[in-house]
Amino acid sequence: MTTSLEVLRTGPLALVEDLGRTGMGYLGVSPSGAADRRSHKLANRLLANPDDRASIEVAFGGLSVRVHGGDIDIAVTGADTDPNVNGVSFGTNSIQHVRDGQVVSLGSPRSGLRSYLAVRGGIDVPPVLGSRSYDVMGEIGPAPLRDGDVLEIGEPTGHFPEIDLAPVATIADDVVELRVMPGPRDDWFVDPDIMVRTNWLVSNHSDRVGMRLVGMPLEYRWPDRQLPAEGADRGAIQILPNGFPIILGPDHPVTGAYPVVGVVVDEDIDTLAQVRPGQTVRMHWSRPRQHPASPAAW
Repeated sequence: MTTSLEVLRTGPLALVEDLGRTGMGYLGVSPSGAADRRSHKLANRLLANPDDRASIEVAFGGLSVRVHGGDIDIAVTGADTDPNVNGVSFGTNSIQHVRDGQVVSLGSPRSGLRSYLAVRGGIDVPPVLGSRSYDVMGEIGPAPLRDGDVLEIGEPTGHFPEIDLAPVATIADDVVELRVMPGPRDDWFVDPDIMVRTNWLVSNHSDRVGMRLVGMPLEYRWPDRQLPAEGADRGAIQILPNGFPIILGPDHPVTGAYPVVGVVVDEDIDTLAQVRPGQTVRMHWSRPRQHPASPAAW
């Protein structure tokens, strides 16, 4: 009998995610993949899985699954949801042995937004375009989990365990600091430095496609000028016509016609996955921004 997980309750949103699909931009397909790559990789490492094995990404907790077909080993990383087995809590960022028939449940996160439930062997759903990730914008990959879904578990690899517990940095629950590189279109704005002088409020209209921010709007230098569509990437900070930023996430469109004033450095991109609506974000230039020498450069 194949070992599997039966989904009893999904919570607000539970998705199967791996490290995403690459090289599909020419088809209009974004990379997608785990929003918090660090937490996804940590969960797999705890279980001696390769980094690219699929896990379950859980937003705002609430997931509950029952084990069928044999005992398994699991790890939960990311936002601390006080995970438990049959009501008995176990630590985040640690290995937990779960017996056949037992139920694993995640509560509401104390801080952060997304948790990752990994199983030794990985979640074994059919890949689409080379990945087991779901893209919420393109609706590509395994559909968002629903109550009653059954997920098969893959074959374990590697030596186990490698580590029993992994200490990780605390997830920020107040102001989130981000390092930002100047973008290719910062000259489109009268004062691009407003972005690093403003305390931005994260909008509740944020998702895996992009995080919307509200604060002091940036003023377009040429309000009536149209930017041709350009390639877009995760972490790019586009400025909408209302002057507010949107930071592109893992399911971003592959092109965009809004000017990019800056790009979040890769080391800070995973931090974005744990930022909740209503939190404050502050940005800092990671290197000096080059100012145009004269209006002729505009």
